[in-house]
Amino acid sequence: MKLLMVLTLAALPLHCYAGSGCQLLEDVVEKAIDPEVSVPEFQQYVQEFTDSDAAKNAVGELKQCFLNQSNETLQNFDLMMQTIYDSFWCKPF
Repeated sequence: MKLLMVLTLAALPLHCYAGSGCQLLEDVVEKAIDPEVSVPEFQQYVQEFTDSDAAKNAVGELKQCFLNQSNETLQNFDLMMQTIYDSFWCKPF
C-alpha cells in the first residue's frame, strides 16, 4: 500500500503538468477505491491506458489491493487524495 501511495503521489504532479487537469486522475482514483467496482470493471475502465497484458495484470493487482482494504482505510485514502487535490501545489492546475 505504501508503494501505491508513493506512485500515486509521484504521478499526480506529472498528470497535472500534462495540461489535461486532474479530473481524469480523480476519476481513476475514485474507481480504484470504490469497493463496488470489480477488478474486471476497473480494467475495462482504464483499458485505453493499458497497452499490454502485463499492464492489464498490474492494473488488476492494483484494484485488488484496494479491495483487500477496510472501508476505514479506503475513506482515509480518499481523504488523503482530496487533500492533495486541494493542496497549494495542485491548485494552479
